[in-house]
Amino acid sequence: MRALSSVEIDLSPIEVGQAITIKWRGKPVFIRRRTEQEIEQARNVNLDELRDPQADKDRVKKAEWLILVGICTHLGCIPKGQAPGDERGDWNGWFCPCHGSHYDTSGRIRKGPAPLNLLVPEYVFESDTKVKIG
Repeated sequence: MRALSSVEIDLSPIEVGQAITIKWRGKPVFIRRRTEQEIEQARNVNLDELRDPQADKDRVKKAEWLILVGICTHLGCIPKGQAPGDERGDWNGWFCPCHGSHYDTSGRIRKGPAPLNLLVPEYVFESDTKVKIG
């Protein structure tokens, strides 16, 4: 059995608009409780404009909770956008300052050299306030 193959997270302390980073299998995982505005921004995107087209509804299980592996798909850096005051790029999601990749509020690549969206790990909601990743 692989160590830490899954991790349970209590979501109850996370406020709307707040993001946390946890470790899972040695990788950073971004959990963001999105605002209504962030959800709307993510939903109202023409998929034809995306390099790696994925609808927001296909990247989340509950609209307010976005869960992503926090590793840039270009060269494996950790994008900014989790902490208050971090630059979040042109689409208010995440920004990788190393090479200029911009991700939107669904973690999709919108600008810069990254070829793919931020990865969505396998996860399941065990209750309204608990998620199991892996």
